[in-house]
Amino acid sequence: QVQLVESGGGLAQPGGSLRLSCAASGSAIRNSMMEWYRQAPGKQREWVATIYADDETNYTDSAKGRFTISRDNAKNTLYLQMNSLKPEDTAIYYCRSIDYRTWGQGTQVTVST
Repeated sequence: QVQLVESGGGLAQPGGSLRLSCAASGSAIRNSMMEWYRQAPGKQREWVATIYADDETNYTDSAKGRFTISRDNAKNTLYLQMNSLKPEDTAIYYCRSIDYRTWGQGTQVTVST
């Protein structure tokens, strides 16, 4: 089993950057499939990015070129680097382990002037 705890959310200005972290404990996340999702107010949770077991990555169209998913195996942590933030990126961001079928509790990201 694995437990996931997100952090790094907060308030950012349009055009700014944030880096979200998802610290895993209980099991290693190396060579596993991990994802980031987000849920904006009044909307369904939507997929943002995936990192596969072989470290290949994939992104939703709105994230391509702006967001980067990565992981640090030594720290057992998943990341989402978000650049060129837009107000429409405002949401609660969740990390998810596909292999362990586990979600984190989420971290709030607000993009506003």
